[in-house]
Amino acid sequence: MSALTIYSENESTQPLWFSDDADKIREQLNAKGVRFERWNADRDLGIDPTPELVINAYQHAIDKLVAEKGYQSWDVISMRADNPQKEVLRTKFLSEHIHGEDEVRFFVEGAGLFCLHIGDKVYQVLCEKNDLISVPEGTPHWFDMGSQPHFTAIRIFDNPEGWIAQFTGDNIAENYPRLD
Repeated sequence: MSALTIYSENESTQPLWFSDDADKIREQLNAKGVRFERWNADRDLGIDPTPELVINAYQHAIDKLVAEKGYQSWDVISMRADNPQKEVLRTKFLSEHIHGEDEVRFFVEGAGLFCLHIGDKVYQVLCEKNDLISVPEGTPHWFDMGSQPHFTAIRIFDNPEGWIAQFTGDNIAENYPRLD
């Protein structure tokens, strides 16, 4: 179930706010410029879908975003617990970073935890199947796929180069709860 937990940037053990209601999550995030919507990930992808299968199954959703925002490229990120690179990638994504474009993800399987450092708060967004999130350009954040990852998400970009991160050097991510 999708969820949002809000913390103070100075207190990582006591949440200020929590909800697993999609409408309340959307309301909180939209107030901060973050797009959060529940879409319909209803295609049968099988056990370990190829990127091509995922793109073909959800081209209609990609087309909607391209028409709306003019995005230029997209790909699929899929991670399973048996991936030999899972620890390296988890560590990389757990470092706070920003992007020079919106970070758009449509989760079609599994779950991941987006952590957004906005002002003096940390917004931990548990995104699951059916969730679309768009983190605005320049928003410090990190992503936790968990120690036993299982997710597939379509990534949509403004630029043809794809995922380009600028790491902030802030170790704030080390202080907040992680995805089990």
